[in-house]
Amino acid sequence: MTITAQPASTGVDTQELEARVKAMYREVAESPQGEFHFEMGRALAERLGYDPRGLDAVPDAAIDSFAGVGHFLDLAAIQLGETVLDLGSGSGMDSLLAALATGPGGQVLGLDMTAAQRDKAERLAREADSGQVTFRAGYIEAPPFADESVDVVISNGVINLSADKSRVFAEAARVLRPGGRLALADIVTETALPESVSCNATLWAACIGGALQQDDYRAAIESAGLVIETWREHPEYRFLTDSARGASATYGVKSISLLAVKH
Repeated sequence: MTITAQPASTGVDTQELEARVKAMYREVAESPQGEFHFEMGRALAERLGYDPRGLDAVPDAAIDSFAGVGHFLDLAAIQLGETVLDLGSGSGMDSLLAALATGPGGQVLGLDMTAAQRDKAERLAREADSGQVTFRAGYIEAPPFADESVDVVISNGVINLSADKSRVFAEAARVLRPGGRLALADIVTETALPESVSCNATLWAACIGGALQQDDYRAAIESAGLVIETWREHPEYRFLTDSARGASATYGVKSISLLAVKH
């Protein structure tokens, strides 16, 4: 999970936000059985649509720390030999599943700013003998990869944490080859959030405060030069705490997944 390294015009204190996100997702990596605003683990992954057979092929510890909000690997349609970039790769579950699809001739690049998440993901990739998976430190607003070097960009429940979403999508478009795909799951809203929510770093870190209104989210993707081909909602995703559920009910906070293509 990562957020912008630079201030953005959001009203939220980005330094406080980064600190809260790092602290929360360090706990996700190290203590996945703890109490969070959101559900985690295998039961969530299966309910969202992940294939149990694929989950059986990755380490349980990666699944235990899975904190995604939807399923999109069917939309990504990753092929043998492709290069995949996972923005906000966390403890590596999606990266490891992507590696199964690329095969040993492909490459999966995980990018995350939280050291505890990267350390865990690297260890689990070694245990799974997934030599084609590597994890890098960095921000999703500035992925350290060359132009047109990636076939597929994936991300799960992370872009809502960024204070500069337009830059995230522009960077995804930059690294994608022509014809490349962006497949992701994220949190959006039906109505714009008030400042009392959007300026609250705690609610940002809980994947609520930074959620963009859905039309604005689509516009940010399209402004980056990507064409949305599929958009679907995940009503099976739900928040756990009363405060998070209250925000969801009031502002239509919801999980979506999508496929966009660079033409």
